[in-house]
Amino acid sequence: MSPVRRGLVSDLFEGVVAKRLTLVETVTERSNQHEFQGTEPLRALFGDANRKGISTRFIRFTTDGDTVSEDGFISWSNVREGKPRAAEYHCYYNGNAVTNAMQVGETLFLALRRDGTALAIITPPDSTTQSQLVWLFGLTDAAVSGIEFRDIAHEQPKELSLAARYVLDELGIVIEEEGADLDGLTEKFGVEFPTTRVFSELARSSLGREVEARDNPDTVLMAWLEREELLFRRLERRVVAERLKGGFISAGGEANVEDFIAFSLSVQNRRKARAGQSLELHLEALFSAHGIRFARGGETENKNKPDFLFPGAAEYRDETFPVARLTMLGAKSTLKDRWRQVLSEARRIEHKHLVTLEPSISEAQTNQMQAEKLQLVVPKRIQETFRVGQRTWLMTVSDFVGLVRERQAL
Repeated sequence: MSPVRRGLVSDLFEGVVAKRLTLVETVTERSNQHEFQGTEPLRALFGDANRKGISTRFIRFTTDGDTVSEDGFISWSNVREGKPRAAEYHCYYNGNAVTNAMQVGETLFLALRRDGTALAIITPPDSTTQSQLVWLFGLTDAAVSGIEFRDIAHEQPKELSLAARYVLDELGIVIEEEGADLDGLTEKFGVEFPTTRVFSELARSSLGREVEARDNPDTVLMAWLEREELLFRRLERRVVAERLKGGFISAGGEANVEDFIAFSLSVQNRRKARAGQSLELHLEALFSAHGIRFARGGETENKNKPDFLFPGAAEYRDETFPVARLTMLGAKSTLKDRWRQVLSEARRIEHKHLVTLEPSISEAQTNQMQAEKLQLVVPKRIQETFRVGQRTWLMTVSDFVGLVRERQAL
């Protein structure tokens, strides 16, 4: 998809209709109409004029967090056009791998983009992906219990924050980052990536006196992460552009598809690996700035290595050291179902902590975490994407820093 300038969600979308899928909308033995229901909300989205063959990207998220996607089309038409009877509109979709897998009770987000194309996104009920899209599009509970239209172009001032860009990345929408000066970076390292540690240090130092490491931990961590994300995406575009200039042609002059696929995968893998490592490195710098003692990757039982142990691995292994003064923190930029991995990483510590950047995690998941005595730590700005009832339980980064400092002062 074409990159867009960084700005507002309304720069990307005209509007959205979200609804719970019914039997007649899904492809089953009893129904094969290939039609989405909800005339009035859909009419608010598409208007009164016929719009046939709207280029549409169909995306379906599974309960495991995997995705299936396929390009197709949607048509919006008045089947009684030119007739004296009242208008009768239908929203048809072409059958494909995504629509063939749709299930009754799943949620459809049908979004019309500014460029005239559409997205048809299918999510499992009560899932984190569903929760994230409800937040991104500014919808209410009506979107998942029945049907709802939202006029994003005129009513949605949501900024493309780190949380919003995360959700858009999941949808394959690339945001072009502006405003990052790469001249010093490319002069020092050339058109290639330095190590993640070096890159994270560069992101922090590039902010200069704008951000002091001992300021509010939530504000500082988000500033560092935002800055690194900005630098990384800008550098990535330059690196990829240089590689594309060279082409993917074999010695025999034919297109080298395997090299192209390998390069594409390397770009995706670099993004995923860097995100998790970056969070850990910035947390490491934050804890050090606040004078907190910790071990990163210290070994516990069965050769497990929690991301952070406080005050350290030696204290953890010392059976005489008070358990009440031990703290464990897992760090995962995104969770999906991987949060369960931290539960067995430090058996001496009954109540564990996990920091994440993933926005709007479902209530079903946070309820499961509470039941497993796992406390979620989320930067304050990202907490705004969660439901109000969840926020009372979430811990901020500042809260966590205060907790660890208090335990180490005992």
